[in-house]
Amino acid sequence: MKILLIGKNGQVGWELQRSLSTLGELVAVDFFDTELCGDLTKPEGIAQTIRSVKPDVVVNAAAHTAVDKAESERELSQLLNADSVEVIAKETAKLGALLIHYSTDYVFNGGGDHYRLEDEQPAPLNVYGETKLAGEIAVATKNPRHFIFRTSWVYATRGANFAKTMLRLAKEKETLAIINDQHGAPTGAELLADCTAIAIRAENANKSLYGTYHLVASGETTWCGYAQFVFDVAREKGIELAIKDVNGIPTTDYPTPAKRPLNSRLSNEKFQRVFSVVIPDWRQGVERVVIEVSGK
Repeated sequence: MKILLIGKNGQVGWELQRSLSTLGELVAVDFFDTELCGDLTKPEGIAQTIRSVKPDVVVNAAAHTAVDKAESERELSQLLNADSVEVIAKETAKLGALLIHYSTDYVFNGGGDHYRLEDEQPAPLNVYGETKLAGEIAVATKNPRHFIFRTSWVYATRGANFAKTMLRLAKEKETLAIINDQHGAPTGAELLADCTAIAIRAENANKSLYGTYHLVASGETTWCGYAQFVFDVAREKGIELAIKDVNGIPTTDYPTPAKRPLNSRLSNEKFQRVFSVVIPDWRQGVERVVIEVSGK
């Protein structure tokens, strides 16, 4: 099996290099590569890369993920999250290759307090969500052999993430105000990568599993609850923190260019059932990241 990974140096792409390497020959590309194009701003270059590699599987882990910047960069967001994705879908369909694409809870409007199922009607609130939904539609309509994995609140030990930021601030400040009315599941890039490898193996054995899946850690929290858990783990590991008070605030007290959904709960039951796996609670992955980034 030959696998082409686009976006090898992102949080998810970095972990995918590890998880996919055991499945066969892995060709991994990114924005700055010159031998093969991994730059989604160059759709024809991406198409030529797919034609040249002739992969059995393409995993697209690249995207325009700067949610607030997308509000003023609609054309760029559309190019990276939708137009180039359509090119990838068309080229993989020509080869009969499996396409794996990652999407987001931001395709929904954040209403209610339920766990969303895959067939709930999307209604994005911002440009990022709109362009990611357009990418989903391109994948679903141009290559029937596809997996779309919607996820939320992604973090990793590599690069910037919420846990790292909270740890830094907690060492500097005695009081923090953190949003407490947005609900979701912090989901590790490592978990996404491992589940992607599981899905590829399963599809290779039974080519009838295509479609959209919600792929998130189990359970839920708020950004405030997430931060408090990070602080609790840090203290348990003997990390000295200055933080004394954590105050929960509503989203309205922290305005941003892009509107955020309040309810980002996604049900992962379909993925667990179809692929016969148990997805752990979000705390398990976050605890590991806190330990790793703190060196404890």
